[in-house]
Amino acid sequence: MPSSLLLEVPALADFNRAWTELTDWLSLLDRVIKSQRVMVGDLEDINEMIIKQKATLQDLEQRRPQLEELITAAQNLKNKTSNQEARTIITDRIERIQSQWDEVQEHLQNRRQQLNEMLKDSTQWLEAKEEAEQVLGQARAKLESWKETPYTMDAIQKKITETKQLAKDLRQWQINVDVANDLALKLLRDYSSDDTRKVHMITENINASWASIHKRVSEREAALEETHRLLQQFPLDLEKFLAWLTEAETTANVLQDATHKERLLEDSKGVRELMKQWQDLQGEIEAHTDIYHNLDENGQKVLRSLEGSDDAALLQRRLDTMNFKWRELRKKSLNIRSHLEASSDQWKRLHLSLQELLVWLQLKDDELSRQAPMGGDFPAVQKQNDVHRAFKRELKTKEPVIMSTLETVRIFLTEQPLEGLEKLYQEPRELPPEERAQNVTRLLRKQAEEVNTEWEKLNLHSADWQRKIDEALERLQELQEATDELDLKLRQAEVIKGSWQPVGDLLIDSLQDHLEKVKVLRGEITPLKENVSYVNDLARQLTTLGIQLSPYNLNTLEDLNTRWKLLQVAVEDRIRQLHEAHRDFGPASQHFLSTSVQGPWERAISPNKVPYYINHETQTTCWDHPKMTELYQSLADLNNVRFSAYRTAMKLRRLQKALCLDLLSLSAACDALDQHNLKQNDQPMDILQVINCLTTIYDRLEQEHNNLVNVPLCVDMCLNWLLNVYDTGRTGRIRVLSFKTGIISLCKAHLEDKYRYLFKQVASSTGFCDQRRLGLLLHDSIQIPRQLGEVASFGGSNIEPSVRSCFQFANNKPEIEAALFLDWMRLEPQSMVWLPVLHRVAAAETAKHQAKCNICKECPIIGFRYRSLKHFNYDICQSCFFSGRVAKGHKMHYPMVEYCTPTTSGEDVRDFAKVLKNKFRTKRYFAKHPRMGYLPVQTVLEGDNMETNLQAEYDRLKQQHEHKGLSPLPSPPEMMPTSPQSPRDAELIAEAKLLRQHKGRLEARMQILEDHNKQLESQLQRLRQLLEQPQAEAKVNGTTVSSPSTSLQRSDSSQPMLLRVVGSQTSESMGEEDLLSPPQDTSTGLEEVMEQLNNSFPSSRGHNVGSLFHLADDLGRAMESLVSVMTDEEGAE
Repeated sequence: MPSSLLLEVPALADFNRAWTELTDWLSLLDRVIKSQRVMVGDLEDINEMIIKQKATLQDLEQRRPQLEELITAAQNLKNKTSNQEARTIITDRIERIQSQWDEVQEHLQNRRQQLNEMLKDSTQWLEAKEEAEQVLGQARAKLESWKETPYTMDAIQKKITETKQLAKDLRQWQINVDVANDLALKLLRDYSSDDTRKVHMITENINASWASIHKRVSEREAALEETHRLLQQFPLDLEKFLAWLTEAETTANVLQDATHKERLLEDSKGVRELMKQWQDLQGEIEAHTDIYHNLDENGQKVLRSLEGSDDAALLQRRLDTMNFKWRELRKKSLNIRSHLEASSDQWKRLHLSLQELLVWLQLKDDELSRQAPMGGDFPAVQKQNDVHRAFKRELKTKEPVIMSTLETVRIFLTEQPLEGLEKLYQEPRELPPEERAQNVTRLLRKQAEEVNTEWEKLNLHSADWQRKIDEALERLQELQEATDELDLKLRQAEVIKGSWQPVGDLLIDSLQDHLEKVKVLRGEITPLKENVSYVNDLARQLTTLGIQLSPYNLNTLEDLNTRWKLLQVAVEDRIRQLHEAHRDFGPASQHFLSTSVQGPWERAISPNKVPYYINHETQTTCWDHPKMTELYQSLADLNNVRFSAYRTAMKLRRLQKALCLDLLSLSAACDALDQHNLKQNDQPMDILQVINCLTTIYDRLEQEHNNLVNVPLCVDMCLNWLLNVYDTGRTGRIRVLSFKTGIISLCKAHLEDKYRYLFKQVASSTGFCDQRRLGLLLHDSIQIPRQLGEVASFGGSNIEPSVRSCFQFANNKPEIEAALFLDWMRLEPQSMVWLPVLHRVAAAETAKHQAKCNICKECPIIGFRYRSLKHFNYDICQSCFFSGRVAKGHKMHYPMVEYCTPTTSGEDVRDFAKVLKNKFRTKRYFAKHPRMGYLPVQTVLEGDNMETNLQAEYDRLKQQHEHKGLSPLPSPPEMMPTSPQSPRDAELIAEAKLLRQHKGRLEARMQILEDHNKQLESQLQRLRQLLEQPQAEAKVNGTTVSSPSTSLQRSDSSQPMLLRVVGSQTSESMGEEDLLSPPQDTSTGLEEVMEQLNNSFPSSRGHNVGSLFHLADDLGRAMESLVSVMTDEEGAE
């Protein structure tokens, strides 16, 4: 809004301020509504958000009167002003804020409706999810109960029926899963702007589990059907195989009888025919070998299933018969071959058989070697085990052939004489018969030994390989079970991790709950470290056994280790982020105070936690809150109040209301201080401690006065004010006593209750207070008007005279009690007079007096009423009195009485009597009997009298000693005790007593001066920093904005008097002679100095560092002149 328009229509400023505040609040509320996200499917989270939305809507409705008042004020302004531009701006702003209000309200209602619908949909989805998980659990339980496949028809039929029933149930249960999926899809579609990760992950898990169950049921059903088919076929195959065995046995018997006929060796044609028949028989035997093994294996399975029944015994007999006939058939076949081979060229045939066996053994050994290396996963090793089982069956089948051949060779070598060998072995001819026979024997024996050796070697190799396979299967199965278990636990933890919201999206109040949940998760996953170690140990053991893990297993191990490390890192990062968020945004942080300022301002924090404020529009920073700066600027309106006590009190009253401390009771303040255990008054408080205590105070005030207290703004403003008063150097620390003094001084309580509480803070455990402790209290108290630039009117920042005045009032006792302190404070000492005046200002705000102001004619008089005790029926309102306006015939030095509440009839009669008495008194009487409105204390310069008197006493004693011819005394800091034997002992002891009288007072003043010196040093350091900063930052950075009244206030020398208040609240403590007294005149020298000071600070200030140096030099020269003038005046007096 144009500034010219604000000047033309002053009331627009208040309207503009109220409109801006309400607009900013609505904008913030709208942003908060849009930024709030909930976890879809989390009923607790949704309910919490619904409660918050309801509270926000109630807050909006509670602020509706503010909107209506703003609209009413706008209509009144439009009716009062004729400025068309102003009327247009007002209309536009009212339309905008009404539209913004309706929009925010609509957003709130829509969001609330959406949350209710989300709650309903989430409830339905959770119920459907529970039903789907229930049927999944039932399906898993049934599958887990089917561990082994039975091999009886009844059991198989029963299992097939159960499997088909489960498949049928799954088709029915599919409806539950489909309902859960449909509801999940609805949630994902309708509430995509909120957090849907929980719904998405749970739905994926349910669907994956459901698909796995379907697959397992299908595989189970197929396996059972195959087993059923095999069992149906098994009796038929068994009978068929037994019939074949009978036929083969008959054929073998016929061949065996034929081979034992005499003179068979001479019939070569007959031998060849029998050999051909044997080969046919042997071919059938080999063709039925696999059938035999399958029947035997399946029969053993059926036997285990029929264990203990009659059918088992019957089947066992039939299997034994089959095995016996099979073995006998193979033996007969081998015998037939042996006889046929022995019938013609027997040694050659044996030689060829042994050679064939050696070749076969070598091939099998190579085949066994090719089965290595061991597979790297369970399925691969299981496949190798199946291959090796077939290999062992082949060895078992070949074993009778090998054993029979070796036995035939042994018998042949034993039964055949050398002549027979010589006859059989016809070459070479030139060798003698004995040698030829020995060569045949040696050759057959050597080949037989080689076959036997290779056979045993092959069997040992096979057994060793089987042992390795069995061990590998056992370890790999353990590894697979361990990896499956670890994978399941990791997936469960990852589901929880996947449901985490970003830390930035979490509500501040829920940070601690989320932190506790993550810590619980960390405790739950800690045992997983043992699982990971166990899996890795199993992998290392397999490597030690020479088993190279497959790429699948290696990838699985790497994936599990990586997931475990990522989970650990994620949990630790989450805990760290939540800790940081809790530290930066939680209850112990200052984050909630960021809403205390609006754009273009931003609240920032210095390294020592002290807040400062950035204006992004001007790109400058300052220590003071923007609202605090506006408040200080508004205090300049009170500088026209002539009397400093009232001027200060009215400024503090405006500050008190801006900080909402006028709503704070003393009991509530004490409860907050006790809650934070602020009992050590000498201890410093850091910024976070101050904020926490202020937050507790204003949270309670918000509960009692919801529409009046903005907690972040009030906390930030009060913190700003406390730092301006007690930490001008922005060190980030103030004393507990200072904090209590500031809060209690401005809270809502009876005046004497404040005095008692403050005295109790500095009193000892016995209830007494010495000079030093009282000085600390008064020092902290005087900082409050000092910050407003009003300290000179209350005796200056030197509190030593006030301490001295109090203890003189107590007859110079070393310690005072509470009663004496209260009596002294009732006299309203000059350094503390602003506090009771503040209470009278607060009491007079709502007072309405049925009287008319004789100057401005206001009727009734609102606020203070001043009745003349010199003229009848003469009243002045507070505005006229504070501005120094008088009516004709009435002088400012005439006695008057002040009322902050409506008068009673008794007070009217009393005042009438006083007026009548004063009618007969002359001006000389009033000049001779002046009355101060407060208990005066020494001025700032008089505060040095303690040191001056001490030095004078020392000089007097020194002159006496010199006059007596004694050696001069050393200076007080160098004074040393003398020997008791010295002739000057008595005199020195007396002098020491005189000096010791001042010791306690000096120590108290020294402590106060040290505190004051620290403040001056910090201010000087900040001034140096200001002078050294670049031009762009020299305007605002690092400065503490004090009240504008510091440079604009009127000197107390210009006011005619300082009022001593009487009235309905203080009439008991005042006599009828309580009048106003004129102050002393100011010297001409001081007037010249003040003129020089004014000339040193022209109205047009420079904007560069050089001008600041010139101003500092001018200020130094002016202060030197002031000190010299005041010193000259003191010397002249």
